[in-house]
Amino acid sequence: MVKLYLAAIAPTHSRAKSSPTAALAADYLARAAHYLSCQSQPHRSEAALLDWLDRQSARSAPVLILLDSRGKQLSSEDFAAHLGRLRDSGAQSVVLAIGPHDGWSAAARARAALTLSFGAITLPHELARVVLAEQIYRALTILAGHPYHSGH
Repeated sequence: MVKLYLAAIAPTHSRAKSSPTAALAADYLARAAHYLSCQSQPHRSEAALLDWLDRQSARSAPVLILLDSRGKQLSSEDFAAHLGRLRDSGAQSVVLAIGPHDGWSAAARARAALTLSFGAITLPHELARVVLAEQIYRALTILAGHPYHSGH
């Protein structure tokens, strides 16, 4: 069974852990966990994320999806279909990562299976986490045929 990680590159701040946006992101991940194992995976730097990826022991390497404004834009349905294909292909872990404030390095982009964009706008880091967590939950409900998505 696939395990999803919402990774984020950001210095750890105690205020950020107790913010309303952190609570909202955690709520969406908890809802998503009813469908697949989902958890938050914070990292202090891109190097720390890449090191963590290298240390993951499994029969296959984690599938890395980077969020970046230059990435591919997908509808919620297309994002769900992409996650469904990863799940059905036997991927053991999928890491959806929100990048550092100065963008992803060429090395990180080269490791990514997909670079995904929520549009050309720049979102504050905490808000991007909420949007990504909600889209993960929405994708899993689409795959399960749950009516959450039908309300748009």
